[in-house]
Amino acid sequence: MRQPRRDTRGIVDPAGLLRQVRFRRLAPAAGLADLVEHYWFIDWDLDQPYEQHVIGHPAVNLVVLRPTAADPVTAEVSGVTRELFSIKLAERGWVRGVQFRPGAFRAFSGRSPAELTGRRVPLAQVLPVADPGDRLTAAADDPAAAAVFDELLLGLRPEPDESVRLAMRLVDRVRQDRGLRRVEDLAREAAMSARSLQRLFTQYVGIGPKQVILRYRVHGAIELAEGEVDWAAVAAELGYSDQAHLVREVTAAIGVSPAAYAASLR
Repeated sequence: MRQPRRDTRGIVDPAGLLRQVRFRRLAPAAGLADLVEHYWFIDWDLDQPYEQHVIGHPAVNLVVLRPTAADPVTAEVSGVTRELFSIKLAERGWVRGVQFRPGAFRAFSGRSPAELTGRRVPLAQVLPVADPGDRLTAAADDPAAAAVFDELLLGLRPEPDESVRLAMRLVDRVRQDRGLRRVEDLAREAAMSARSLQRLFTQYVGIGPKQVILRYRVHGAIELAEGEVDWAAVAAELGYSDQAHLVREVTAAIGVSPAAYAASLR
């Protein structure tokens, strides 16, 4: 069975997050493994509020959240984010999430994830399922919570068509190959025009192929910032035209320059 990713790509200052919360990833049931990246669970019990920033993967998430013990549980579908996502954690709370593979959500919903891009929508408005909040609250442990998600998603009888599978495969190609830098190169590999590739990504991923390539380049840059960094070499490795291009893109994504971000981790 495919195991959950262990990298921290997209999490801004992952070490800082792990000092504040208990974070886990669990694999879905075998019948969902081709379509669901993983389940992700976070619990916290904080004396002081903590704000976390994430440059999200180009993926739809199902998010069940209890911000504090005094708050009700909410269930939402979170579309692909267009910019830095921030959440403030306080007191004691938890979140249980499903990260779908990029391109896969349409197999569950029958609708384009482009309708959800940049939005958080109540679960009941997106998927014909019972609210899982009470069952997740009552779950005795992580495997029991994962079983709630398994039952919910398997009950939808997801049916990926060829376009879903192609979109997933092409996003994986971008994520795995830092040398793939141009939409035209990806279109050539897929044996389709750049316009057809744009249409496929918009309708099945939720954002265009250029945005996906840029997203994973920024992921790579902030991941490399955790060690000693030669930013000119990083820019070349990730396909930026020069170091200044990398600095502009990362600063736009996370609000500080790559060098300032790297310094904050030390």
